Amino acid sequence: MKIGIKGINRVSAAATVALTAGAVIAGSAFASTAQAATLPTPTITAKGGYVMNNGTAKTLYSKAADTRRSTGSTTKIMTAKVVLAQTNLNLDSKVTIQKAYSDYIVSKGASSAHLIVGDKVTVRQLLYGLMLPSGCDAAYALADKFGSGTTRAARVKSFIGKMNAQAKSLGMTNTHFDSFDGIGNGSNYSTPRDLTKLASNAMKSSTFRTVVKTKSTKQTVTTKSGGYRYMSWSNTNTMLSSYSGAIGVKTGSGPTAKYCLVFAATRNGKTVIGTVLTSTSATTRTADMKKIMDYSFKK
Repeated sequence: MKIGIKGINRVSAAATVALTAGAVIAGSAFASTAQAATLPTPTITAKGGYVMNNGTAKTLYSKAADTRRSTGSTTKIMTAKVVLAQTNLNLDSKVTIQKAYSDYIVSKGASSAHLIVGDKVTVRQLLYGLMLPSGCDAAYALADKFGSGTTRAARVKSFIGKMNAQAKSLGMTNTHFDSFDGIGNGSNYSTPRDLTKLASNAMKSSTFRTVVKTKSTKQTVTTKSGGYRYMSWSNTNTMLSSYSGAIGVKTGSGPTAKYCLVFAATRNGKTVIGTVLTSTSATTRTADMKKIMDYSFKK
């Protein structure tokens, strides 16, 4: 069979188009790979930072990720984790607020959920009070409720023991807790990698995810006299409003800890989770977070 000149030209043209398209695709893939390889690593103010892909556990960013540092109220992630790990947990069971909790807040000058002595507050509500306004009174109430022992001191000690047991089971080899809220006694420390690992595990709980992504909440609690009052709490984690896709997790601060943040966000089906420790201010920790999250989403 004879093929005319026009037929040959059509075949050649088709081959040229195919080759050109292939070159464009290959070139695009090469360009994307090159871009990812040359993506400049951001510089952050925080002394330590770590980010990973929550789905694959692949490291996306690291700065002094295994150096032990004070954690401030990011400790409360573990407080919540221990509570949510309790067998046969009833989130609607009520806890009576004790004077010891409010006295503790006053003596430490600590962040507070403003719980009222004598009120009956559910465990679920205490988790909101713990994670949104970072209530150390809520942390104390939960430690007292879920620790074991005949005295409050014994129960608190038991609860902190559970926190350390959880840390060990999660492979947090550079972490130790000596408090239920981050107001430590010199032996409360973790690392960016360990806290990220903790947050990733905690986010497996639907209750935890719901709490930490909540910007604000209004809760009805029962008063000592049998009436009710409203408690309104706003989340200290401003990234929920300022960073696209943000889903948590917890702020922290303190004289030694300075400014800390454990954070997570989801974009286009990819969840990235990380930590910055010992930043210089609330503003810089947010800026640090945005830099390394933007960088990590591009990798």
